[in-house]
Amino acid sequence: MSRNRLTAAPEEGVVAALNHDGAGVVREAKTAFVAGALPGEKIRYQRTRRHRAYDEAQLLEVLEPSADRVTPRCAHFGVCGGCALQHLSPEAQIAAKARELVDNLARIGRVEPREWLPPLQGAPWAYRRRARLGVKYVLKRGEVLVGFRERAKPYIAALERCEILAPPMDGLIAPLKSLIGGLQARERIAQIEVAVADTVTVLVLRNLDTLGEADLAALAAFEDRYGVRIYLQPGNHDTVHALRGAPADLHYRLSEYGLEFAFQPTDFVQVNAAMNARLVARAIEALQIGPQDRVLDLFCGLGNFSLAIARTAREVVGIEGEAGLVARARANAARNGIENAVFHVADLTAADGGAVALAGGYTRVLLDPPRTGALEVLPRVAALGAERIVYVSCHPGTLARDLGVLCHDLGYRLLSAGVIDMFPHTNHVESIAVLERRA
Repeated sequence: MSRNRLTAAPEEGVVAALNHDGAGVVREAKTAFVAGALPGEKIRYQRTRRHRAYDEAQLLEVLEPSADRVTPRCAHFGVCGGCALQHLSPEAQIAAKARELVDNLARIGRVEPREWLPPLQGAPWAYRRRARLGVKYVLKRGEVLVGFRERAKPYIAALERCEILAPPMDGLIAPLKSLIGGLQARERIAQIEVAVADTVTVLVLRNLDTLGEADLAALAAFEDRYGVRIYLQPGNHDTVHALRGAPADLHYRLSEYGLEFAFQPTDFVQVNAAMNARLVARAIEALQIGPQDRVLDLFCGLGNFSLAIARTAREVVGIEGEAGLVARARANAARNGIENAVFHVADLTAADGGAVALAGGYTRVLLDPPRTGALEVLPRVAALGAERIVYVSCHPGTLARDLGVLCHDLGYRLLSAGVIDMFPHTNHVESIAVLERRA
């Protein structure tokens, strides 16, 4: 047995809060994190694994349930790691995420906005249009597993369907298991990357070996039966190609701005189409763009914010580190007849990344960095003297750190902040913050 494993007697306690992974926090002699427990509940639990500052514990029984507890819709909840909060009502989920943002801004950034923005919420089910599903042939079980990893374990959960995947993917888990289980190469398919566009769904199979004619025919038959497109990926991302025929036209729309965005099956796009549209609208409203404004969009991706900004601004300049996404951004500008958007490839974490573009004069800046945040580029952003910065974040900890730097060291004040329910039922927190330059 591992030295960190515990064989402890059951205990009772009251859950004080949720941690960042969505587990209940019981603060007894030593803090315990209990998956499946909710704030305010009296529970019976058993410590299972020791850490220096806390223990992991198993929920044995809910003695006094929270009024916010609901019955999970998914039969796999509690085993599958794709969701952490289906047992908590959607309203309570977003409230918990808002509290996490408040706590991070105060504790890490030592900042508080003048105004807390009302949370943006949408449909909590069948929203996820991008996903990476693991695939594993289990010889002892004689079956293929397709799905997300199990909670806190390296194994793939044995799923039959997924309630958060967008149609038609929500109902294709079982058919995919049957398909791959019948392939000669079933032991050599490692993952399936999912991209649900407005008019077509693409499944990218990571095939570790070249597929034989019988397997290729089975995949083609699956395409025809379920109305999806299958791509193969025998190597790195450059090897991704359609199983047959011309590449699929993957695109999504931002109808409010009359925009259509083409993307590739492995490109980053926001996983929740409806909430992405509302986030773009909130960000543009917060930027307060006029026809004379020149706007800088950092970590611009394929132009998700940039092209909407271009509808009002004099000019928008986007910078992104991935050359493929910049190529897509330029193509999307042309696709939508936009001529006042310019895009550059640059590593914004490097000391001189984006030097040419960052030398210009800008009145507005939008930041949408990855989970690691935008710390390296903040001094150069502040030196531009932009009147207003809007920061979109998928990690409240790095957002809080960066807001602290902007407010305490670089001459900005925090006007407003709030959360967006981009990832219902998961522990991920999407948020937005609005800053203005001090006089």
